[in-house]
Amino acid sequence: MTFLSSRRGRISAALAGIAVSALALTACAGSSDSEPAADTDDAASEEMITDITVQLSWIKNEEFAGEFFADSNGYYTDAGFDSVTLVPGPSTSATELISGTADFGMSDAVSIGSVVASEGAPLKIIGTTYQKNPFTVLSLADGGNIATVDDLVGKKIGVQDSNTALFNAFLSANGLTSDDVEIVPVQYDPAPLTNGEVDGFISYLTNESIIVAEEGYDTVNLPFADNGLPFVAETLVTTDDMIANNPATVKAFLKAEIMGWTDLVNDPEEGARLAYEEYGADLGLDPDTSTLGSLAQVDLVVTDETEANGLFTISDELQAATIESLAGAGIELTAEDLFDLSLLTEVYEENPELVDYMG
Repeated sequence: MTFLSSRRGRISAALAGIAVSALALTACAGSSDSEPAADTDDAASEEMITDITVQLSWIKNEEFAGEFFADSNGYYTDAGFDSVTLVPGPSTSATELISGTADFGMSDAVSIGSVVASEGAPLKIIGTTYQKNPFTVLSLADGGNIATVDDLVGKKIGVQDSNTALFNAFLSANGLTSDDVEIVPVQYDPAPLTNGEVDGFISYLTNESIIVAEEGYDTVNLPFADNGLPFVAETLVTTDDMIANNPATVKAFLKAEIMGWTDLVNDPEEGARLAYEEYGADLGLDPDTSTLGSLAQVDLVVTDETEANGLFTISDELQAATIESLAGAGIELTAEDLFDLSLLTEVYEENPELVDYMG
């Protein structure tokens, strides 16, 4: 079994390495926070960047099927773009966005919130694909069998370096500390779980959990989002400057993204095929695992909120829950510091038919 699509160290960069580079790059950005931008109202309302780069958070697997649909079905072109370059990760997108090597990025609230709070990075989340984050404590039914938070106590939990702070926040949100469990350093291959070296393993519901189940194991999941640590993931991120001075570009991108993810919601199997046969053809992705992952992520994308207001929307309640979750990880900021959904609101006001993504 290949673990090319197994989860990765995006959170580590947020909580460690990118803070240094973000600080330097923010300094290079000059006085954007203290001085108003030049008067570009006319340009901002009319001009559009037609060649853009989008930094993905991970390899070109089914996680980005919405982008693959937007590209292959011509939605980017219809929105006015001459080219949209999808750059594979792993990356949190923060460094690329601040340095100007990417116009938009895919990331998560923890990664972006970290550099915004600690370094004042001029970044905003402008929408999100995953309304529920996919992190989970994965265990085996005939092993750790961790079905509730109480089941964690006394267990050996395999935690990647990248996810240590996040797991500690999960423990804190549930009235536990690291003293209540034994944290075992692991990588992203879930072999330590299946080999019996650990009782639980930090995973993605759409990835390792599926991989292990596909190997024939009876799995048990303890999702973070359902147990005290909800926050948005697979977020669309850009710079404050892009929002202020190129709103037409942002809105065009958001519209194409909504259309692409609408296709994914309605045909996740085709989304998986685009990943393993076309966009990620050189990665050796397993078709069955990709298909199951694509199907599973629909449950993270579609909620009562999106059915009422459209894909990518983030309710005030979910914003507040995200901010509270970040505070548990030591990341202190407000919703206004992290989110700017004003242009997404305009997209839906101008294209109300997009709300009805289920047809």
